[in-house]
Amino acid sequence: MSADTPHPVVLVPGACLGGWVYAEVARRLRALGHDAYPVTLTGLGERVHLARPDTDLETHITDVVNVLEHEDLHDAVLVGHSYSGIVVTGVADRRPERLSAVVYLDCAPVPDGMALDGLMPAEIRERQRRDVDERGDGWRWPVPDRDTLTSGLYGSTAGLGEEHLRMVEERGSPQPYATFTTPLRLNAARPSEVRRVAIFGSAGGMSLETLRRLTEEGDPRAALFTGDDWELHELPTGHWLMLSMPEEVAGLLHRIASG
Repeated sequence: MSADTPHPVVLVPGACLGGWVYAEVARRLRALGHDAYPVTLTGLGERVHLARPDTDLETHITDVVNVLEHEDLHDAVLVGHSYSGIVVTGVADRRPERLSAVVYLDCAPVPDGMALDGLMPAEIRERQRRDVDERGDGWRWPVPDRDTLTSGLYGSTAGLGEEHLRMVEERGSPQPYATFTTPLRLNAARPSEVRRVAIFGSAGGMSLETLRRLTEEGDPRAALFTGDDWELHELPTGHWLMLSMPEEVAGLLHRIASG
C-alpha cells in the first residue's frame, strides 16, 4: 500500500457497546476515503444472542482477527476503546503483519499475563463482581445505569448529551464477565513495525500534561506509555470520545492513518 493510499480503519468498541457506537466516526472516515470497519464483539450489540458464559477475551481477540483476515486487510489502523485496549493488544500480537498502527482510544495496553479485572481498583472490581452475581445471571456484567455513568466511576462523561446517555442505556448490552477475568497471553515481544498511538480524553481524565507529571514522579500508571515510539494525542472531552467528538476523532484517525 502506497503512502498516499487511505489505510483501512478497524474500530473496536469498549465494554457493553457494539459497532453502532462508531457510526458517526465511521461515516466521516469513509467520507475521507477510508474503508471503516466498526466491529461488534461476540455477545454484544446485534450479536447479543451469541453471549455465553464462556465468551471470554480470546473470543473477542478472535473476532477482530477474523475481520482482518476475512476482509483481507493490510496496513490497517486498529482502534480500541476502553475495555478493548486489551483486545487490540492481543490482536496486534497475533496478526502484526496486517497492521500499520494500533490506536488506544482513552485506554492503555495491558501486559502479558494480566487480566483486565486485575488492573482495576479493588472497590470497582468488587462492585462489578457483586453486580454480576446480583443482576447479571452470574456471568454477565450489566450495563451501568445512568447515575453510575454520570458519576464518572467508569470514565468521565464530559461532552455527552442526553441523546448519548439514552443511547447507551437503550442500546448497551451486558458484558460477558469472562472477558474481564481472562489473562492476556502474548506470544512475542511487541512488534516494532506496528506504530503505537494513544488518544486521551483530557476532560476529567488523563491529559498529556498529567501524563508528563506522572512520568516525572515515576508513577506506574505512566510506565505503559514510556518509550520514544509512542505517538500521544489528546482531545478536550471525556471517555466516550467517539460520541462526544466524532468529527475530531475521525479527523485525528485520518491523520494517523495517513501518516
